[in-house]
Amino acid sequence: MSEANKALVLRFYAELVGPGVEAMIDELLDVDVVEHEPLPPGVPPGREGLKVFIGMMLRAFPDLQFEVGAMIAEGDLVAARVTLTGTHEGEFMGIASTGKSIAVDVMDFLRVENGKLVEHWGVTDQMGMMQQLGVMPE
Repeated sequence: MSEANKALVLRFYAELVGPGVEAMIDELLDVDVVEHEPLPPGVPPGREGLKVFIGMMLRAFPDLQFEVGAMIAEGDLVAARVTLTGTHEGEFMGIASTGKSIAVDVMDFLRVENGKLVEHWGVTDQMGMMQQLGVMPE
């Protein structure tokens, strides 16, 4: 089961920035998915919130990529160390385009149940991202 869960999470990251992302989210995430990582103001919970957030990210970073550096699975949990990369070409959370590239560290824990993602805990280096965008001192 752990290998199938890892494959599901790898597919999720790979398709999160491609065409058909909304259909993929509907397919891979449970309708009642629980997000434990704080979302930006105005972003609704659940699957619809992920669609809104990814849309925001793709408008701001049109070349957005998720690079999985390591992944461990045990039982229904998958842990992933991910690097989020992209070029800031559009407004993001009130920050005008800077044209700067980012490489942001992310740690995710995802719980899988019946072949669907049902729960997510994440820690994103938001301060590092703001420093790379030049809106916070290093």
